[in-house]
Amino acid sequence: MEYHVKDLNLADKGRLRVEWAMRDMPVLKSIAARFAQEQTLKGLRLAACLHVTTETAALALTLKAGGAEVCVCASNPLSTQDDAAAYLVKYENIPTFAIKGEDGDTYYRHIHQALDLKPHVTMDDGADLVFTAHTKRQDLLGDILGGTEETTTGVIRLKAMAKDGVLRYPMIAVNDAQTKHLFDNRYGTGQSTIDGVLRATNRLMAGCVFVVSGYGMCGRGVAMRARGGGARVIITEVDPLKALEAVMDGYEVLPMGAAAKIGDIFCTVTGDIRIIREEHFLGMKDGAILCNSGHFNVELDVEALARMSASTRQIRESVQEFKLKDGKCLYLLGEGRLVNLAAAEGHPACVMDMSFANQALATEFIYKNHARLERQVYTVPLEIDREIARLKLQAMGVIIDHLTPEQEKYLASYDLGT
Repeated sequence: MEYHVKDLNLADKGRLRVEWAMRDMPVLKSIAARFAQEQTLKGLRLAACLHVTTETAALALTLKAGGAEVCVCASNPLSTQDDAAAYLVKYENIPTFAIKGEDGDTYYRHIHQALDLKPHVTMDDGADLVFTAHTKRQDLLGDILGGTEETTTGVIRLKAMAKDGVLRYPMIAVNDAQTKHLFDNRYGTGQSTIDGVLRATNRLMAGCVFVVSGYGMCGRGVAMRARGGGARVIITEVDPLKALEAVMDGYEVLPMGAAAKIGDIFCTVTGDIRIIREEHFLGMKDGAILCNSGHFNVELDVEALARMSASTRQIRESVQEFKLKDGKCLYLLGEGRLVNLAAAEGHPACVMDMSFANQALATEFIYKNHARLERQVYTVPLEIDREIARLKLQAMGVIIDHLTPEQEKYLASYDLGT
């Protein structure tokens, strides 16, 4: 079996951490039990390009339980948990290609090694796997039945490909499932981002000015947790509806040019490029902290920051100091990559339980229904979303009401009015 991980001696630590994570993943555990009994995915080859964490290991085990042949590679050079990667190789015999801190060449070599499995289904977090298959490994496209995509940035790329008519197989936007973006994006990103900032800096949140760029689900989560920590939170937005919602939620909304002058900590969560640029760096206070929780490391213009600087140094783990030519210092966390994974452990397992349940059930859906799917981006079927919510409530011991026959009739009728 081919693999490339940092150190197999980390596998025992990884096994314990995976066990700990799986205690908080009851939905995925119930799906794994059904998959194992039914052998739902028997004969399926699946290549997954995800953040290689303990929660991802639980997903890989679920797919393997269903009979799938699984291969895993990293979707971000800094997000791999090396002990989880070692565990997958040593104890689960799952080919894994992921090392925290790998360079760009190694990152893409790992993607190609995952594609060497000749997968029937691709599983992505950022669409690098599917994009590589479409551009560099087109010989594989004829055998690929479909794929799934985990994150907003990846869905944006895939929808652009579909619009231009270059998408060669159907994709399911797992990110758009309500049990994913309402919980993972908001509660998962919110908590794990603040966790990454605090682990990297050990700064006090209370009393600081925390600037959040983007008020989508991820931005709402970050803003909520920063405010909960006592920060004065400022939102920057380009969408008038989201900006209005931020105002109604009690946040101050400013353009980045104004926010740059007063912010202490800046976090981008937009999915777009160069959100904080040279003109913003010039206006910032000495000691301002910069981080990103969007998928790709393009939201902060790190190249411009380096160009403007007289010197740089690593002042703490995950903290790089940029001393500008005027003597002012700005601090970049996690190289501008996902701060919640570069400087912390990513989302808590209980929210990844729902996200990865979507991944598992979407894979089953593709395997069963690929013949009738077109080359476009699909939303997770509503019945899957509701089943995951039902299983999660059941695991939490929460009981909800059901419609009476009278209520069902009323909701389906049009002749019962005032």
